Amino acid sequence: MENFEFHSPTRVVFGKDTASSAGRLCKDAGCKKAFIVFGSDRVKKNGLLNTVEKSLAENGISYEEFGGVKPNPLLSHAELGVKKAGEFGADLILAVGGGSVIDTAKAIAHGLANPDAALWDLWTKKAPIKGSTPVGALLTIPAAGSELSDSAVLTNEETGQKLGINTEFNRCLFAIEDPSLAETLPEWQLKNGIVDIMMHTMERYFISGPTAELTDRIAEGTIKTTRDSGVRVLKNRSDINAMADLWWCSSLSHNNLTECGRGKDFSVHKIGMALSALFDHTHGATLSAVWGSWARYLYMDCIDRFALFARMVWDIKEDDDAKAALKGIEATEEFYRSIGMPVSLSELGLKDPDDETLKKLALHATMNDTVKLSRIRPLNAADVMDIYKMAK
Repeated sequence: MENFEFHSPTRVVFGKDTASSAGRLCKDAGCKKAFIVFGSDRVKKNGLLNTVEKSLAENGISYEEFGGVKPNPLLSHAELGVKKAGEFGADLILAVGGGSVIDTAKAIAHGLANPDAALWDLWTKKAPIKGSTPVGALLTIPAAGSELSDSAVLTNEETGQKLGINTEFNRCLFAIEDPSLAETLPEWQLKNGIVDIMMHTMERYFISGPTAELTDRIAEGTIKTTRDSGVRVLKNRSDINAMADLWWCSSLSHNNLTECGRGKDFSVHKIGMALSALFDHTHGATLSAVWGSWARYLYMDCIDRFALFARMVWDIKEDDDAKAALKGIEATEEFYRSIGMPVSLSELGLKDPDDETLKKLALHATMNDTVKLSRIRPLNAADVMDIYKMAK
């Protein structure tokens, strides 16, 4: 087992009808002015934003709304949020939404607390993040796990880069999680969320070398629970127990618990994020579209992990490790297909991309071939281009 540090400081308030606790939690944090970040007007139409604002007012907290966050959150929108939050005098950023909204709130919080640095300079580590404004999250979808994670992602639309950063300053002060809020989610969002939760765990699972049996069992349980609960909620949104399990898996899959003693990789995320950045495809769909090709490209270099995954997650009865590993990869792809998610670039909507397009994607994923991907075996831009070719 590798050495590790585990820190999960976010206060979680979980359960039905917990949205009204927003005001109390903000007040506990010493908040006087909350800057509310959200995406579409769906949170207005379903009454959630009204519930939040009423709760804030009852606790003596003034607020200002900032909507319009896109599924692949934009740098320019976050920069506008920094400006408006500063003008308002916000002392807490309150995200009401999913991962993109929470990531935007984190970016606004960093920009507000570091006014002498450009936000993209903070994001690319050209300037240090010296502090941040407190962030609270009211989650509306089980997916990204940003509410408990130390990570956040932004897309710079001018450069075409989609980059994530990891820092303890990304930790939310509190997270409100009401699984009943997902009952009215569009089906496509829910399907993408299921893939994202599984992938957050799998990115930490496929690492050769260190042994961490308890972490493995937690990871396998998280993947299986996500799979099984996901199927149940897609059939019946009012299955609140299944939704609660899926919701909790979302948080635990990305708070670093499933990497304790093993570490993490996230090479598939980088390969998928290039597709989101250049073609604006939905995040979860980009992951399901390339995972199988990534796995086939590397499984012989990490055959014990892939065989274990097949047997523990998919109950594959096969003594030969190589055969078991391939059957596990096939079972994962078949599950994605069964819930209507793409398992190739063609199914994603990228029809027969030429080599120049694939090279551009590979260079984006590897930061112009300056970064090697994967802890299984280092992948350069040529390797990543081969994976994209396999995924066509």
